[in-house]
Amino acid sequence: MTERRKIVKSRKDTSHCKGKRILPDPIKGCEKVVDIVENYFDCFNAGRLRECCELLTNKIIAGDDVTVGLSLSGALTPAGLGISSIIPLMKAGFIDWISTTGANLYHDTHFALGFSLHRRGPIHDDIKLRRDKIVRIYDILFDYKVLLNTDAFYRRIFVEPEFRTEMSTSELHYRIGKYVTEREKALGLKDVSILSVAHRLGIPIYSPAPADSSIGMNIAEAEFDARTVYLNVSRDINEATGIILKTKRGGGKSAVIILGGGSPKNFMLQTEPQIQEVLGIKDKGHDYFIQITDARPDTGGLSGATPSEAVTWGKVDKDMLPDAVVCYTDVSIALPILASYALAKAKKRRHKRLYDKREEYVEFLKQEYLKARSWRLRNLGMTLKEAKGKINQK
Repeated sequence: MTERRKIVKSRKDTSHCKGKRILPDPIKGCEKVVDIVENYFDCFNAGRLRECCELLTNKIIAGDDVTVGLSLSGALTPAGLGISSIIPLMKAGFIDWISTTGANLYHDTHFALGFSLHRRGPIHDDIKLRRDKIVRIYDILFDYKVLLNTDAFYRRIFVEPEFRTEMSTSELHYRIGKYVTEREKALGLKDVSILSVAHRLGIPIYSPAPADSSIGMNIAEAEFDARTVYLNVSRDINEATGIILKTKRGGGKSAVIILGGGSPKNFMLQTEPQIQEVLGIKDKGHDYFIQITDARPDTGGLSGATPSEAVTWGKVDKDMLPDAVVCYTDVSIALPILASYALAKAKKRRHKRLYDKREEYVEFLKQEYLKARSWRLRNLGMTLKEAKGKINQK
């Protein structure tokens, strides 16, 4: 008997081609950044940068309920990106807390002290530059005296009594910011330093590897002169984690904007494993994720790790993966575009002044931890009691 087979024709899924048709107008030369992003950034990493711009503007900073963290690695401030892009985002209320390398803050200080850095081509005789006492960061050149005079500034302020106490790096940077602000005013400068603007707006800045910078080097020098600056990195972890948990428990969401990778990225993302894995408090991970990087994911390094990989660590909420975008490009290209787009499209937000609330948030984190630990201990006691009862029965 021949088996008869019924052939069922499947319906064609027409949803695949619902996206905007690629048929751009010829560029005329009068287009604004918003026009370029929305009408010409269609595919590949231009398309991802458009998605970053849209995610930031339409969801992350569309209201006051999202707390936005920004991580910075690489030589961004000596390239002028602090002044051109990051400070305007901070002033608009689009950045609530920062994780960065100490190097970015050290080079940020040059501008507030009135020192000059210059753009040149990348091809140089570096032996001659060293002989002429010129420092090079790829195609940025400046006099060696810039470093020496910035070091002298830090040595001078670390003499002050307010630095001879135990503190988190956010406290360190806030106190440095006060002196940086004074130098700006004395020189007739305004808004040229991330440290200064963060001090004024109450934006906490963390440096997860404080020894890995010239600021850390000057702190080390101060110790030889019995002027020890005591940094408590555990406070950094608890403060940053408290910010995230308090945000979530208050009905808000957490967004991370990651420029580059390295320790600033990890410090920012590890707040969620700290909540869930270490402290045993229930949570789901960060809600929004934007990363601009040139690091590949296949080498296994953290800098190139994707948000979907971060889900496995509990760093990113799995339900929010559609709101996670990675753009593989140079930050120096993408950041001014991202900043210009956001400033043109979004309304300014109130400043959350998270620095002023650090102690409150750490205490909240502690109480939530104690509750979670009590629950775990009760359940552990019940489990041990049940196991003991079964052993006795045998």
